[in-house]
Amino acid sequence: MSQGSIILKLISLPISIILICLGIMTILGGHITPGGGFQGGAMIASGIILSVLVYGIGNSPFELSHTYIEVLESVGALGFVIFGLIGLFVGGFYLYNVGTDILNVVPQTIQSVLHYPDVTNAGIIPYLNIFVGLKVFAGLSAIAIAFAGFKKYVEEEGE
Repeated sequence: MSQGSIILKLISLPISIILICLGIMTILGGHITPGGGFQGGAMIASGIILSVLVYGIGNSPFELSHTYIEVLESVGALGFVIFGLIGLFVGGFYLYNVGTDILNVVPQTIQSVLHYPDVTNAGIIPYLNIFVGLKVFAGLSAIAIAFAGFKKYVEEEGE
């Protein structure tokens, strides 16, 4: 049983939520700001890990099952591979940035009048950031939850 202080339990949930939201913002803005999928995924995982450390493995407000983490990690890896193969088939190279032509935000008429390249479209880079973030978040969270579960198992065996 985790016997953490009431102050830790009171403050860790808001901090965990802030870390998770900051990680999501880092992933979604990674194509225009420093950061991206790996950094954002690590931030989200740190929010989950903080919650697991303070509340314990069975009492955490962010209770993630093994199946849920496994599915998230698989979606992240599969999405990255699928976008890489789309780039390979459309552009001839693995992870070729094909989205700049397909996902155009600024209409071509405005671009031709103003004579500037389209800098508002990052193509598939934001999607790759999302998939990398899912993979990193799920992987780091799974490691921490496995260690916490092992600790709980060892404590129960000792009693």
